[in-house]
Amino acid sequence: MKNIAIYPGTFDPLTNGHLDIIQRASKIFDKVIIAVLINKNKKPLFTIEERLKHLQTCAKQFKNVEADSFDGLLADYMKAKKAKVAIRGLRATRDLEYEFILANANRQLNPDMETIFFMPGPKYTYITSSAVREAYSLGGRLKDSVPSFIEKELIKKFKK
Repeated sequence: MKNIAIYPGTFDPLTNGHLDIIQRASKIFDKVIIAVLINKNKKPLFTIEERLKHLQTCAKQFKNVEADSFDGLLADYMKAKKAKVAIRGLRATRDLEYEFILANANRQLNPDMETIFFMPGPKYTYITSSAVREAYSLGGRLKDSVPSFIEKELIKKFKK
């Protein structure tokens, strides 16, 4: 049986912090599914199709990583994919309380599910997708925050 992990998120946009976690998780699990959550309550910069394309581009560099999307409960998606582990990133203590609540709620919904937390490398701890979007929307650049192909997409998006 394969050891499958799901890395859920909105990935709007994909950052180098996300890539750091994906790369490290790919060394631990037989298969990693980067799963874009379709959240109707959020107004993302990139469409679901664009984010999937970005993640598929990223996944090409890893033999055991694939991209997918889902809506609904992560606990249900994990059952459907026969995954036992959810991967979540923790940048700082501000993330801990939210992630702790989420992990316990998911465990109630799916008792077979475990959540494993990855801390990004030190140079990525300040990066959030929100900060990246805001900086680029105002004409700024956060050095080394996103892969080069994502930077080109951000520049195109904000030229419109």
